[in-house]
Amino acid sequence: MKKVLFTILGFLSFVLAAIGCIVPILPTVPFLLISSFCFVKTSDKINKWFQNSKLYKKHVIPFKEKKGMTLKAKLMILLPVYAVLVVLFIWKEILAMRIVIALVLIAKTIVFIKIKTIKKEIPKTEKTAYSEW
Repeated sequence: MKKVLFTILGFLSFVLAAIGCIVPILPTVPFLLISSFCFVKTSDKINKWFQNSKLYKKHVIPFKEKKGMTLKAKLMILLPVYAVLVVLFIWKEILAMRIVIALVLIAKTIVFIKIKTIKKEIPKTEKTAYSEW
């Protein structure tokens, strides 16, 4: 029964992560981390499938290996979310909704500030003119 629940939760969070790639309000990496946790608990076959998915390779592996995100990655996630939330904040004049939007903006900012910012590594195949000296 436990494996079934973890499998369902893993696939649900995977679908939410996939939607999060398109809809800027949904986060991608946290849902993928939840999926990873759930799939490790279920079966090796599902876990291997998940670890070979493009979403996992693009979003989780760099975060997992380097324990952080590049500034570009942070901005690529935050700016569209900020844009959508600010438009909603201005468009809707409902006080409760504005409060929720403000809290989401603050929470998202705090989370991304706490994530370590790493420098983009230059692949070893890319050499500069001075690297031979």
